[in-house]
Amino acid sequence: MKISAVIVAAGSGTRMKAGKNKVFLELLGKTILEHTVSAFENMAKIDEIIVVTNEIEEATKILSKYSKLKAIVQGGAVRGESVQNGLKKATGDFVAIHDGARALTLPEDIENVLDAAVEFGAAALGVKCKDTLKMADENGFIKETVDREFLYNIQTPQVFRLSEIKEMYEKCDEVFTDDCALAEKYGIKVKIVDGSYDNIKITTPDDLDLAERILRKRGE
Repeated sequence: MKISAVIVAAGSGTRMKAGKNKVFLELLGKTILEHTVSAFENMAKIDEIIVVTNEIEEATKILSKYSKLKAIVQGGAVRGESVQNGLKKATGDFVAIHDGARALTLPEDIENVLDAAVEFGAAALGVKCKDTLKMADENGFIKETVDREFLYNIQTPQVFRLSEIKEMYEKCDEVFTDDCALAEKYGIKVKIVDGSYDNIKITTPDDLDLAERILRKRGE
């Protein structure tokens, strides 16, 4: 059993307002991208890592030390294109697709979602929604309360059989916000694995501050 990791880090990071891709910002002495790649580098079940970015030269400088790094490839115009570019270099039986800006993913959560994918065919990390959710009407007024019992915030990694996710991307030209949505379109059942509320996607300056506090609390 061979497992690849495709780390998608080709976003522009406009909400961070840093003037560059947020994954190259420093987080306690290492870039966000280094924290993310390290999590997969240290997983025994991960055999190879492919990073997708539009800053290939910069990524090469900081990631050359990682032994499992197989390739750094060019990002696409949208997320789906970036994922496809990464999948072309992957050679595993399964592939874990992960946001480059999720630098706080716990090793045990990665382990659990990988195991679930092998058992069920596809799996993704997620956490139950904690807030009361409302459906609004077209004028911005509350229309109804949504039952949150079965509602999750889905995270990454999202793990699939490589052959299946590649085929789905090749057949589909729609734009999706994540890979699970693509799997839904083709009737692939994705097992939700309980993750951590700390597994945030670092998107804004406030997120960066929160990420530092989480890492300091962990003693990192």
